Amino acid sequence: MAATDIARQVGEGCRTVPLAGHVGFDSLPDQLVNKSVSQGFCFNILCVGETGLGKSTLMDTLFNTKFEGEPATHTQPGVQLRSNTYDLQESNVGLKLTIVSTVGFGDQINKEDSYKPIVEFIDAQFEAYLQEELKIRRVLHTYHDSRIHACLYFIAPTGHSLKSLDLVTMKKLDSKVNIIPIIAKSDAISKSELTKFKIKITSELVSNGVQIYQFPTDDESVAEINGTMNAHLPFAVIGSTEELKIGNKMMKARQYPWGTVQVENEAHCDFVKLREMLIRVNMEDLREQTHTRHYELYRRCKLEEMGFKDTDPDSKPFSLQETYEAKRNEFLGELQKKEEEMRQMFVQRVKEKEAELKEAEKELHEKFDRLKKLHQDEKKKLEDKKKSLDDEVNAFKQRKTAAELLQSQGSQAGGSQTLKRDKEKKNLGFL
Repeated sequence: MAATDIARQVGEGCRTVPLAGHVGFDSLPDQLVNKSVSQGFCFNILCVGETGLGKSTLMDTLFNTKFEGEPATHTQPGVQLRSNTYDLQESNVGLKLTIVSTVGFGDQINKEDSYKPIVEFIDAQFEAYLQEELKIRRVLHTYHDSRIHACLYFIAPTGHSLKSLDLVTMKKLDSKVNIIPIIAKSDAISKSELTKFKIKITSELVSNGVQIYQFPTDDESVAEINGTMNAHLPFAVIGSTEELKIGNKMMKARQYPWGTVQVENEAHCDFVKLREMLIRVNMEDLREQTHTRHYELYRRCKLEEMGFKDTDPDSKPFSLQETYEAKRNEFLGELQKKEEEMRQMFVQRVKEKEAELKEAEKELHEKFDRLKKLHQDEKKKLEDKKKSLDDEVNAFKQRKTAAELLQSQGSQAGGSQTLKRDKEKKNLGFL
């Protein structure tokens, strides 16, 4: 019998029975609280907004401390995410707080891809948790969960409308993180402008299909306050770590030439509402929503990409082993197919290379034959020329010999004539 069938029968046959006396399992909530307190809690906040909107100051004000960090400049070549983790202690409750800031967001001339590093960072945290889940030996109880639980999106107090960068970024993030939009430095605009600005922002978010985090109203204990606070979104906040004496009390405030703005005065800003909703009422719901909604969506898409499914084509449940075997066989089939394709491609390339080499060899032989014939022709021409030169030299020698012979004969004949004349002269002299 399948496990699902057994579970179905147990569920159908479950009935309520009374207890005759005290058993003790009503202490389970206390046990859970004690265990949770001993282990401590973690909470991760992503602050998205342009440089200079007071993100670091607001974090210091929210947690009533001074977090270490270097101020960002407007000269960043791209968007970088800077993560810092702090251990906080309040009463007997420990909190491992991680604050991630977007350094350089909105400072570039081309802001088209400003959201991509943020999306990649959030996905990287989901992927790290998924890899930890898929390990054979898991240590999730000691694993530092770095998934983003809340995204505080800081909106510049322009008083007009949302920037296209804000709309695009929130649209890309709303399926990956709980977005809480806040109007930063809200003391820069008047109350009437602020009211109109809130209405304009809400209208633009709805018209562009941006899903922001809604405080839960299904729990009766917080339904009323959460429903009221949902109507105040986006929160208009002011941050300050400076304390001024107002009346007989020291209060966090900002001093201006025209007056004083109190951070914790709800008539001046929504800081108290933000702190109440983010930390004191809905922190656990933000953690739960991150795990059950955003992470589950990422996990489901990732496992579907890997080939895992809950049911087969016949709507029957798939076991993990069957899914693994099917995916393994599919992978091996694809591997063999690729191996065969590579082998055929290799054989084809070898054949093509052999044909190229044969063609090159043929061309070399033809070139060699042409050069050989040319050499023989040149050699024959030289031999013919040499023969003609030898014939000319022999003819020249013969002519030279003949000329020398004629010359010697002429000189001999001239000598005999001279002797004859001398002899004749001599004879005449005797006479």
